[in-house]
Amino acid sequence: MWLRWFPWRYIVRSAARRHGFVDPLAVMARLSRFGEPSQVATPIELLRAGAIFHARGLMNTGAIQHNLDWVWPFWVQRQFDPRNEAFIPRAFSVTHINLTHRNWTATGVPDVDLYPVVDPCGLLTPHWDGWSIDGWILADDGSDLLPSRNAEAHQRLDLQNGLAVVTEVDDGPFRLLSEADVILDARDPICRHRWIATSRVAAWLAISLRPYNPEGVSFVYRIELDDDAMAWTVDDASRVVFSQPAERHLTSDYRHGDVYQHAPEGDQAKSVECQVGMATAAALYRLEPESSFRLELRIPLARPWLGGGRRKPAIVTTRPASSTQVGGRPSAWQEALANQAQLDVPDQRVRFLYDAALRELVLLTPDDVYPGPFTYKRFWVRDSAFILHALLCTGFSDRAERALPRLLSTQRSSGFFHSQDGEWDANGEALWTLYRFCQLTGKSPPDQWRRALLRGGRWIMKKRVKGTDAPHAGLLPAGFSAEHLGPNDYYYFDDFWSIAGLRGAAALLDALRETGAADGFRREADDLLAAVDRSLDITVASRSRPGIPASPYRRMDAGAIGSLVGGYPLQILDADDQRLLDTADFLRERCFLGGAFFQDMIHSGINAYLTLHVAQVFLRAGRPDWLELLDAVARLASPTGQWPEAIHPRTRGGCMGDGQHMWAAAEWVMAIRNAFVHEEKDRLILASGVPHRWLELGKPISFGPTPTPWGDVHISLDPTPNGISVRWEGEWRADAPRAEVRLQGFEPTEEWEGSGTAILNKRNIHET
Repeated sequence: MWLRWFPWRYIVRSAARRHGFVDPLAVMARLSRFGEPSQVATPIELLRAGAIFHARGLMNTGAIQHNLDWVWPFWVQRQFDPRNEAFIPRAFSVTHINLTHRNWTATGVPDVDLYPVVDPCGLLTPHWDGWSIDGWILADDGSDLLPSRNAEAHQRLDLQNGLAVVTEVDDGPFRLLSEADVILDARDPICRHRWIATSRVAAWLAISLRPYNPEGVSFVYRIELDDDAMAWTVDDASRVVFSQPAERHLTSDYRHGDVYQHAPEGDQAKSVECQVGMATAAALYRLEPESSFRLELRIPLARPWLGGGRRKPAIVTTRPASSTQVGGRPSAWQEALANQAQLDVPDQRVRFLYDAALRELVLLTPDDVYPGPFTYKRFWVRDSAFILHALLCTGFSDRAERALPRLLSTQRSSGFFHSQDGEWDANGEALWTLYRFCQLTGKSPPDQWRRALLRGGRWIMKKRVKGTDAPHAGLLPAGFSAEHLGPNDYYYFDDFWSIAGLRGAAALLDALRETGAADGFRREADDLLAAVDRSLDITVASRSRPGIPASPYRRMDAGAIGSLVGGYPLQILDADDQRLLDTADFLRERCFLGGAFFQDMIHSGINAYLTLHVAQVFLRAGRPDWLELLDAVARLASPTGQWPEAIHPRTRGGCMGDGQHMWAAAEWVMAIRNAFVHEEKDRLILASGVPHRWLELGKPISFGPTPTPWGDVHISLDPTPNGISVRWEGEWRADAPRAEVRLQGFEPTEEWEGSGTAILNKRNIHET
């Protein structure tokens, strides 16, 4: 109790003034005035993450700008080059951060919580936030091939036998191809890094250990080559094993510069120590002219020891992937993808993006749910709601079920599902996720959920603003909400999620025979929706249009993107609700760049997943322009089929968040699924988003099976000389649903009961 009375404010202010700093408390007080009064000015989790992020940026500031003769990762080569469009002046920037090319692709095996990442030029970072491996060709005549400095690298994702990232750099007389994947060797995960190097002139292949990764500096203090020249030991903790002994071995520390500056003819050394933490080494292999040289590196991913002598487990799931075939990789992926919803369309780009997204969903959902393999390798309730929903809708119900205990573990004794302080959307998201799991699988809620449901719903009821007739009366209190909507405010985003969560909890409590609480939650949800409607009616005059802003106290701006959740995915608002459609139209008119949504708040980049939210609103409304947004997002994907969280409008590289953002992958598979089949109240809507170009080749297309509230359904469309045959088959759990076929360009069919076949011919073509 004495801490409350301790004069912290006086001490902080006095210390700041004594050292000539601005009073931080005064700054925070002024900053808070830009938003509405809230219990939490800024979530401590964001402050902590930001501090760590900028600490790395501070290390980058000290290491990079006066050592530009080093071979740095490709984002540095471009962002620090004044001739490149990615150039950012450094001036008063205290920290130097990757803001132009936050792109990487993870590899791995299902249910192994370890994700090596590869940057667009092939730089491999095998351990989370650790050092990296790069490959160069150094010719005897002084010419060289350095992938990060090369004008172009070709990269692809190989899905044939698992998940491999293949990078090829071809320049003049040199060609360098690398492939990175993960295999299981007696249950131990091994990162395998294979190289093929060719040169038309006498040269060396240099495999170099680098003290950085796609975020920047990652310290390396000691590198030692084994006596047989077949392996590195890094900081007495990690190993890199070569398939052939190094023919030459060079090292360097920070004071002597990059090892590149001494290669290939520098003095050989077995080991190096660097107090600064910028040790580098290179293992060299002779390249004969006009011949190919192959090399394989193997890097155990489970580091043998952590602090305190604790051993880190490699496999985190209770059901580890099998390894019955060669290396374990094929059987692990085949098993994990056995029950997926299959997509069969002639558009190879769309199909590849779908298949890549499915693998990302599997890879990053062991018993936990990660929004990304690197920057975002941690749990958030909000992201998990979208990701788990995508898993459910594509047939991975077992995988989704394994993650539900992680979701439930975030609930505090107050009933609050704690994702971050000051964000009030999490309870609605958690309750809705539990409801959708039961609805889409047909399973009854287990009795152990009872307490979580009751406490979660009651928390929402108690949290609502009472005792005022202001526009925010009855809403959730001001908070930081979804992070990218702006400063603290009374966000409709939180209210829509709370309505959906209360309704979902009511349905589950009915199944648990808690009818009194269920009825109370339904009444509360209706009352909260009425409060939202009242708030919008009060403030509509200040907007001069019916759209839904981010909050009652905001004009229409990019933050309105959060209000779309009332239509997608929650379907609280009808598909033809003019407020919803006007919001989507406003965003497309005022906030799109290059055909996709540009979020200028915090993200300051183009967002693939938020663009798809707008597209889903148009899809529900039957608008054909939804396809333009889908195509725009497809164009934004990297060659390996990934989307960073936010995309730089000029470089088209990542500028915010994780370079491989799983929320975006989840939205892509949901967009494809909903184009074929989605629910609308008491019926299924079929084929409403299927583009005609997929049918023009005259071949059948199909999707499924995908879970729905009535059971799993598979849909196929078969072009015929006289029209289109649409067939759907369901494994219904009880009463079969009503269904309508709404293929664009044709009149909607009459309602069907259960499975069926509809023939769309020239007689029911729209006049367009």
